[in-house]
Amino acid sequence: MPEAHPNNPLHGITLKQILEALQAHYGWELLAQFVNINCFEHEPSINSCLKFLRKTPWARAKVEAVYLVMIAKKEKP
Repeated sequence: MPEAHPNNPLHGITLKQILEALQAHYGWELLAQFVNINCFEHEPSINSCLKFLRKTPWARAKVEAVYLVMIAKKEKP
């Protein structure tokens, strides 16, 4: 975690990095169960999801929340 933003685990991480990490860890099907949006369910791709999430703040917030849960689980011993 960067020293300048110790309370913001998303600082310095792009939306693309978040999506790639989530897709690699969970896969599209499980992501679609966590966040019910069409770009995860029908012909998913990083680019189509990025386009949608950049325009839709509520969906982006849900995806970021799933990412935070994922990294919190990874950090637990």
